[in-house]
Amino acid sequence: MTSDSESPRDDEDTAVDEPEPPTDDTEVPAPAETGRSSLAAFGRLAAKGLEHWRSSLLAVSVIAAIALAAGVFFLQYRPDREIDDAAAHRAVQAASDGAVASLSYSTDTLDRDFANAKSHLTGEFLKYYDTFTKQIVTQAVKEKHITQTVTVVRAAVSELHPNSAVVLVFLNETTTSKDKQQPLITPNSVRVTLTKVSSSWLISKLDPLA
Repeated sequence: MTSDSESPRDDEDTAVDEPEPPTDDTEVPAPAETGRSSLAAFGRLAAKGLEHWRSSLLAVSVIAAIALAAGVFFLQYRPDREIDDAAAHRAVQAASDGAVASLSYSTDTLDRDFANAKSHLTGEFLKYYDTFTKQIVTQAVKEKHITQTVTVVRAAVSELHPNSAVVLVFLNETTTSKDKQQPLITPNSVRVTLTKVSSSWLISKLDPLA
């Protein structure tokens, strides 16, 4: 016999819904498709990482190229430039000192002045200078009591080679004599050809520019 407390309504309330079995129309991802999706996602992630790695590699390559160029400059070009600058400076100094010595003299120190000048000269020009000063300059200087001093206003390298150089030297010549006590200042300019002899620059030619 059925109790009054039990009713069809109670059975409906306490019933548990059973899940419906899948039908043919329900789409369930196949294992193969799931695997392909995971690989695709990983591929996209890997591609991003690869792109970032390529960018980093490009940056490293650029930095390396800059570093290499800087290294070449400092290890090769810069030392060569410093060597050229040093050689040019020595050539200018030798031309200036030699021009001053060759064109400066005084009655009281004539022999010493000529000896000093000849220490800056070489080759045919040395022979010419020795003959010229002995035959012409010495007599004129002693007769007129001439004193000439030379100062360099400016000098610059025109040509520079391993064993030769050309330097343009601009001078002021100050001359006095027994007849003209007032100093006469004369601008002058010379083209000095240098030859390297035993690591020293010596004058092998001296030509007036004007």
